Amino acid sequence: MKKYKIGEVLSISSISIIPQTGTTYQLYSLPSFDDGKVPEVVRGEMIQSNKYVVPNRCILFNKLNVRFKRIWRINNNKPNKLCSTEFLPLAIDESIIDYQYCYYLLVSDYLTNYLCGINSNTSGSHKRINPDILLSVDVALPPLNEQKRIGSILANFDRKIALNRAINHNLEAMAKQLYNYWFVQFDFPNEEGKPYKSNGGKMVWNDFLKRNMPEGWLVGYVKEFIAPIERGISYSSEEIASPNGFPMLNLACYSKAGDYRVGEMKYYSGHIKEEYKVFPFTLLIACTDMTQGADVIGRPILATEEYEWYVFSMDLAKITPNNIGKMYLYYTLRTPFYHRYIKPFASGTTVKHLNVKGVEDYKIAVPPICLQKSFENTIENIKHQQMLLMKETLLLTKLRDELLPLLMNGQVSVNYDLPNNHGILLC
Repeated sequence: MKKYKIGEVLSISSISIIPQTGTTYQLYSLPSFDDGKVPEVVRGEMIQSNKYVVPNRCILFNKLNVRFKRIWRINNNKPNKLCSTEFLPLAIDESIIDYQYCYYLLVSDYLTNYLCGINSNTSGSHKRINPDILLSVDVALPPLNEQKRIGSILANFDRKIALNRAINHNLEAMAKQLYNYWFVQFDFPNEEGKPYKSNGGKMVWNDFLKRNMPEGWLVGYVKEFIAPIERGISYSSEEIASPNGFPMLNLACYSKAGDYRVGEMKYYSGHIKEEYKVFPFTLLIACTDMTQGADVIGRPILATEEYEWYVFSMDLAKITPNNIGKMYLYYTLRTPFYHRYIKPFASGTTVKHLNVKGVEDYKIAVPPICLQKSFENTIENIKHQQMLLMKETLLLTKLRDELLPLLMNGQVSVNYDLPNNHGILLC
């Protein structure tokens, strides 16, 4: 292996502009990275400060809180790409270092631990690295053809992980579409299996909800169909510092959309009571929101099948349905109507907190139990498939993360000489 300074194989592209009014930009920000790695589409007049221009092929490296590894591969020709100045746009000399290999070098624990060590004496929770320190780090690189093989192996893991996530996204879209078709448009199957409303199903005006609804449906407040809402456990940073405790669901485990984020699990080592335990498919809601915009707060989420049971934190609350289908209630609390309704029940300055009375007092229509069960059976099959894909993603992520340092430091090598042309790892 040949030794280099990182600054010899990549450079910082620091072209900064003021976004122009009337121009639409692809904005790569820290929140958009955290929320599925999808850039925001933003009008220039909505962007309040200078941003870096993002090259068509580069890697964005977060200089803020490097331990979170917000590192973003950019490889597209879309116009008007900008990024937050909390990112460093890194242009790569691909005559020395392979693009994919460079990405995995930047996400390696070796580099993260080194930069975190440099920042260890920095006060406050928002620690920024000095870009010159990043460029001065020593790295040893194998020959370029070996880099390409290693980069390809690891990138294949990431492509499969991304495919699993895309399938799960599509499965969720199918579930939402079915809910909308049955319970918003009221075209659930009638006794003949035909769409109810489209085939003359009787609709009646309801003064409580101020709208038409199918005849025979119940109406009421959420609190009439659930047990009292339970808040989760309070914890200290010391109680989640050890990975040997009980798996703990908290808000960090979920995206703004309420989707589970693989790899964000915390582990609680304190004393627990039975009421703080939840099991797979338990219905939870988000009770805090760090964004000040209440985009997450009040959102329903489901405990996953990753573990047999969990502790849940105080930034979540547990809902136990009585005489109402869990999946029907889950999707009812994911509608735009509910989202608009719940926002005023969040208060606070830096951190928003939910008054759960708002959830309890939400007005809902409740279909016949037989219809809810039919919906539940369909949705549970979708959810089970999503959980299987999530478990596979967890396994692939673990294998990738274990292979990465072994490949990077030469403890294993890649052999592509076999007839099937699959990469084989040789100790």
